[in-house]
Amino acid sequence: MFLFQKIEETMMRYTDARHAVGEFILQEQDKLYQYTVTEIAEKTFTSKATVVRFAKAMGYDGWKEFMKDYIAEVNYQKKYKNTVDGIDTIAENIKKLQMESIRETADLLDKEVLKKAADYLAGAENIVIFSSSPNTYLGELFKRKLLTIGKRAAVAKSGEAGIEAATLGPQDLALIISYSGNSVTQNPVNRIGLLKKNHVPIIGITSGGDNYMRKNLDCIITMSSRERLYSKIANYATEESLNYILNVLFSCCFASQYKQNLEFKIKNSRLLEQERVTMMKEMQDR
Repeated sequence: MFLFQKIEETMMRYTDARHAVGEFILQEQDKLYQYTVTEIAEKTFTSKATVVRFAKAMGYDGWKEFMKDYIAEVNYQKKYKNTVDGIDTIAENIKKLQMESIRETADLLDKEVLKKAADYLAGAENIVIFSSSPNTYLGELFKRKLLTIGKRAAVAKSGEAGIEAATLGPQDLALIISYSGNSVTQNPVNRIGLLKKNHVPIIGITSGGDNYMRKNLDCIITMSSRERLYSKIANYATEESLNYILNVLFSCCFASQYKQNLEFKIKNSRLLEQERVTMMKEMQDR
């Protein structure tokens, strides 16, 4: 999870003076480096101690350490600017956003992790995808692709994820998709403990930065992290990034047993086509 996301989480967690500090930090992000701790305290009607406590609430020793990472992230955000506003520029901005999201995601891919994930997929008897809406829709598309090469796959339904997790073992695979990767009491991240207890191989897909999933899983793929947790207007970058990752994963899995998968896919495509022809003929005869 990146710093802006941590700030928003901290604001959601605290309703005291730290909330006011967080709000000021986000509002003044381009000019925050110009303010001293004393000035921030005055602007937010808090104290210097409160400003420092805010930095410590996110794991920093003090304000200087916080500002070092903060300035780096502001520069990162400027590099991958994804503002979408104005009727005349929406189409162009969406195009740029999707292209930049894929480009950034590709830059973050680790070849060794991809190979490990592809091996997990290829060797799994059953594959269950754990996610929450709207990522479940992309999970369904990924499931369908896996079915076309004979892989048994499912997307855990809301309310049944715990049961699904309990049925998996070392011969299976769990794919966990969570943008924040930190909601340890909520689906799907809360399934990690049970899956690890049952020695289930796990592939995790989450945003960049430090989070619970990265600390607890050894096969992590990073999605685009340029959207805010609570203030984004839509999941444009996340959807494009996740769809790209899932397509890369499927392609790597397909390539690992290329001849076998191609034969299976062609055989089943022919069967489906014969069924369509038969159905059309029956409809014409009626």
